[in-house]
Amino acid sequence: MPDTTTPGWDERFEIYRGELLAHCYRMLGSVHEAEDLVQETFLRAWRAADRYDPARASIRTWLHRIATNACLTALQGRARRPLPSGLSPAGDDPYVPLTPNLEVAWLQPFPDARLGDPADIVQQRAGLRLAFVAALQRLPARQRAVLVLREVLQLSAAEVADILGSSVASVNSSLQRARATLRTAGPGLAELREPGDPDERAVVERYLAAFEAADVTTLTRLLADDVALEMPPVSLWLTGREHYRRFMQRIFDMRGTGWRMQPVQANGGTALAAYAPDAATGRVRAHSLQVFTVAGGRVLRCVTFADPAVFELFRLPATLPTLDAQPTAR
Repeated sequence: MPDTTTPGWDERFEIYRGELLAHCYRMLGSVHEAEDLVQETFLRAWRAADRYDPARASIRTWLHRIATNACLTALQGRARRPLPSGLSPAGDDPYVPLTPNLEVAWLQPFPDARLGDPADIVQQRAGLRLAFVAALQRLPARQRAVLVLREVLQLSAAEVADILGSSVASVNSSLQRARATLRTAGPGLAELREPGDPDERAVVERYLAAFEAADVTTLTRLLADDVALEMPPVSLWLTGREHYRRFMQRIFDMRGTGWRMQPVQANGGTALAAYAPDAATGRVRAHSLQVFTVAGGRVLRCVTFADPAVFELFRLPATLPTLDAQPTAR
């Protein structure tokens, strides 16, 4: 197997790594599986490089053909990766036991740093929004592929037909069905792909300050009336500002104050890595990664990934010093 990390690897392929990773993630909902399939794509491309015909397709389209078909093969016989809101109605009790459902392969958040080149991050971020990727998981695999190739990568219907070994008429029909399905998922397709509220970072920074201060009143003021809170791998999810407020008060009552929040870039926006106080060590320990949807200067949705493995995915430390232990600026 060729080593795709060495300078000898064909740079014609390597420059598309970030774009291909984002594409495979949209298809699969898993960062780890997407990375494996990008490597598989490069391996297949390396083996077939002498058969590549530039008169038939650009390198970009050729690589996306290989990646898309690798994704479709990987998706055969697999259940989709949902968020809690894709499985059951919202709950109405913020105090029920928080029992993880480990039988579900949940949708993963995407670390923007894995895209590498900052230009790739800017180009890909709209199509990486968590609400959009979650909505994609509702689609059958081929419809998912058609919608991503047409609506996100902006390939022509003829190019998509060539990639999928189909006809233009079939591609257009699949695209119409995919759009119709997504309309039932809530926000419109264009809204799902939007890069987010221009004030998102400022809102998240205010949320961070309120959370670290355990100031539930201020935190609640940052929420939309119909805010949603999801907590995979816990199946429970809640809607409404009052449910959110009561749940946050419960968390501070259970885990105490003195949390630390570290901003990270996830799914094309600003997320927060939350570290809970650990009295036994005097440090704060990895707890959850919170990915936000912000609209109109308010938090519309917070998906809190309460799985320590997410910190490994984002290459974040498992523990941090408490705020009191931070060195004093001079």
